[in-house]
Amino acid sequence: MGINPYHFSWTLENGDIFETPEVIMTYSAEGFGKLSRNYHDAYRSNLIRSKYVEQPRPILVNNWEATYFDFDADKLYHIAEEAKNIGLDMFVLDDGWFGKRDNDFCALGDWVVNEDKIKGGLPALAERIHGLGLKFGLWVEPEMINEDSDLYRERPDWALKIPGRAMNRSRHQLNLDITRKEVREHVMNQIFSVLDACKVDYVKWDMNRSVDNVFSAALPRECQGEVYHRYVLAVYEMMESLVQRYPDLLFEGCSGGGGRFEAGMLYYSPQIWCSDNTDAIDRLKIQYGTSFGYPISAMGSHVSVCPNHQSGRITPFETRGIVASAGTFGYELDLIKMSEEEKKIAREQILKYKEMEHLVQTGDYYRLVNPFENNNHVLWQFVSKDKKETVVCGVRLHSEANPHIYLFYPQGLDADMKYEDVVTGKVYTGAALMKAGLPLPLTMGDYQPIKFTFRSVEK
Repeated sequence: MGINPYHFSWTLENGDIFETPEVIMTYSAEGFGKLSRNYHDAYRSNLIRSKYVEQPRPILVNNWEATYFDFDADKLYHIAEEAKNIGLDMFVLDDGWFGKRDNDFCALGDWVVNEDKIKGGLPALAERIHGLGLKFGLWVEPEMINEDSDLYRERPDWALKIPGRAMNRSRHQLNLDITRKEVREHVMNQIFSVLDACKVDYVKWDMNRSVDNVFSAALPRECQGEVYHRYVLAVYEMMESLVQRYPDLLFEGCSGGGGRFEAGMLYYSPQIWCSDNTDAIDRLKIQYGTSFGYPISAMGSHVSVCPNHQSGRITPFETRGIVASAGTFGYELDLIKMSEEEKKIAREQILKYKEMEHLVQTGDYYRLVNPFENNNHVLWQFVSKDKKETVVCGVRLHSEANPHIYLFYPQGLDADMKYEDVVTGKVYTGAALMKAGLPLPLTMGDYQPIKFTFRSVEK
C-alpha cells in the first residue's frame, strides 16, 4: 500500500506540499468473501467514474491472437464481418497499426497510422467497421519507445537511461521519460490526433515492460529518487487527459496482462486486462486471485483459440466461454477460422452472457471452490443485490471412471425465498440450496463446463 520504498527519496523544501497516495481499508467478521465484496462495492460506488461502471460493456473481438502483426485493412474488416455475424458489439485493433511496426523491435513512439498496412488510413477502416453496426477500438502503448523508431532517433534523451550503464531491455523496448512534460504532451497529442480522426469507442492502454533504467536527464542527480513516483503521477496525468477529452470512451488498462491491476488505475479505467495468459484453466486461478481485491466487472477476460497459444492446452469452446464470462466478456481469436459449429456456440455464449451480464456488473460475488485446493472442480457464484437471482458457474477439471458425487453449496441467498432451477424447473428454498446443497452433474472428458441459474418464485 502506498509508495514502494525502493529507490525512493523526496526532498521537501520549506513550504512545499507532498501528497501521499490514498489507501482504502475494510474489515470483515465474515471471512475473505465479505471482505472482497466490501472492496467490490466500494470501488464500483466510489472509485470508478466511467459511465460503464454499471452499464453493459460492448462484447468485443480483439485481433491480436488472430493476426499478431500480420494484417491489412481487408483482413481486419473480414474479422469484423464475422464479429457482426455472431452477434458481437465491437472490433478492437491491437498492436501493429502504427509507424513501421511489423514486429516487437520497432516503431513504439511513432503514433502515426501505417498506411502500407491500412490503405486509406484508420478513419476509413473505422468508418467501414462502424458501417457494420460495430464499435471500433484501438490499442496503444504510450509510455514506451523502441530504439528503432523515428522518435528515438530524433530524441534519444527522452528514454529513461542511466548514464554509463548498459540498458536493460524488455520486449526490445525502453520506457519513455514521461516525468518530462514535453514528452507527455508529444505522445498524447499524437494519440489524440489518431483518436479524433477515427471516432474510437474504446482504448486499450498497454504497458509491456516494468519501469527500469531509472534516471531522468531532466532532473539533477540528487533528485533521481523522485523518478519512480513522478512516473506514476505522469501516468495518472496522461490518463486523466484521455478520459477528460473522451468522457464516453470505454477505457481498459493493461500491463503485459495484470501487471497494473491496482485501485489507482480503476479511477481512470473501469476495467483492466486480467492477464496475457488466456488459457481458460490457468485463468481459473488468475481470476480467483484477482477477485479478492477487485470487482469481477473490472477483469478483462476473453475466449481464445485452442490449442491455446501460451499453454498448448485443448479446452472445450463452451468451457472457455464459461471462464471468460467471469469478467468483461470478449473473444481473442480468428473468427474467420472458426467452424460453423463454433460460431453457433459463440452466438449462444453471447446471448447467455447478456442474460447474466447485470449480475457480473453489479451482483455479489462468491468464491465457492478454491482452485488452489481442489483438483477436480472450481466453482464461483453471482447473486443479485435483491437476492432474487443467482448463477453458479464452474469447470469440472478431470473426468473419473467411477465418479464421486460432489455437492456444491450456493451462498448469499434468502433462506426463506424459493428458487427455481431454470433448466430443470425444480424449486428449492434458499435454505435447502445453501445447507443441503446440490450434486454437480456427471460429465465425460476433462475441462467440462458447469452452470446453474436460479430465479426466485413466489414464496
